[in-house]
Amino acid sequence: MADFLPTRSVLKVCLPVCLLNGGEVDQLRKSKEIDRCLSREKTYVKRLVKILLLGAGESGKSTFLKQMRIIHGQDFDHQAQEDFRATIYSNVIKGIRVLVDAREKLHIPWGDTDNQKHGDSVMAFDTRSAKMAIGQLETSVFLRYLPAIKALWADSGIQYAYDRRREFQLVGDTLM
Repeated sequence: MADFLPTRSVLKVCLPVCLLNGGEVDQLRKSKEIDRCLSREKTYVKRLVKILLLGAGESGKSTFLKQMRIIHGQDFDHQAQEDFRATIYSNVIKGIRVLVDAREKLHIPWGDTDNQKHGDSVMAFDTRSAKMAIGQLETSVFLRYLPAIKALWADSGIQYAYDRRREFQLVGDTLM
């Protein structure tokens, strides 16, 4: 006699659906789909690793994240590459300015006295411009200063100042 009766699990699923109208059945289906999505998302979030990076400004927090992205094979899109290019240009200008200033303050003579004009040129660069303030320097502007930067970097006085960088703050000194 009990063989023809449905099991409890079948009754649990079939009976409520049989008593619902079409709209309620659709709502029940959507609810179950949402529950499945939430369950998948919960599993994903559990696997997610969260890191809190603390440190002073210019201590390398962003650099660490960029390196992790590269190591794990997530390429940067074209726009991100262009943004990084502008940031690198900005950092190079700021870095060479710091070196020129430090060379003077540490009373280090120029290796080539002709580089005084290049030093004056980069020191005259307005780092308070809107683009520079957010670390974005256009390629055309950077290229105007590139010959001066190359000449300064090749100068033995600037190299000696760079060797003494522990005596002053050189932001992003790993770029040079």
